[in-house]
Amino acid sequence: MPSRNVVKIDLPNTLYHVYARGHGRMTIYRDDDDFRVFFNLFKRYLGTENTKDPRGRPYMDLHEKIELNCYCLMPNHFHLLLYQSEPSSMKKLMHAVTSSYSKYFNNKYGSSGALFETTYKASIIGTNSYILYISRYIHRNPKDWHSYNYSSLPYYIGRMAPEWLRPQRILDLFTSGDEYVEFISDIKDYKSSLDDIKSEIAGE
Repeated sequence: MPSRNVVKIDLPNTLYHVYARGHGRMTIYRDDDDFRVFFNLFKRYLGTENTKDPRGRPYMDLHEKIELNCYCLMPNHFHLLLYQSEPSSMKKLMHAVTSSYSKYFNNKYGSSGALFETTYKASIIGTNSYILYISRYIHRNPKDWHSYNYSSLPYYIGRMAPEWLRPQRILDLFTSGDEYVEFISDIKDYKSSLDDIKSEIAGE
């Protein structure tokens, strides 16, 4: 079972379920470009290519320190599954991504103030079995989960993953992508685990 809302517990070699939503449940992704900007921030900090800011300074490189294993971006919130190999990497990544995206969003829409409701929430995921349940919960978050454009599910079932996404940690627990699809499609098992998962989700 995960440990609830343990942002302050900073451990190496640990999986976290990370969650954040818009202030007052406001929409934080209004169009396709907004989603793409958020994905490009993952690429900036988790990719292997060294990129620089407008002043020529290299952006922080976290590729070897933390993995993004799966994600789902919903209109007013997001879920991530992160594996942190070096302490403080999650904190650095989440601060960089949310602050950069907030600046982009406020500039684009002429708004001000906090975009996100609070700092992100996180729960430690302690066992392989619970990794599977959390990944299924994340991928099934949208009603149209099987065709949703803004989750990592396509990279689990055939599409080549970008370098900033590492699905293999979860896929290695299955014999194939098809077996993973069977697992997340098991509606009876999913419903039986849903109450337990929701009670432990960061921020619930």
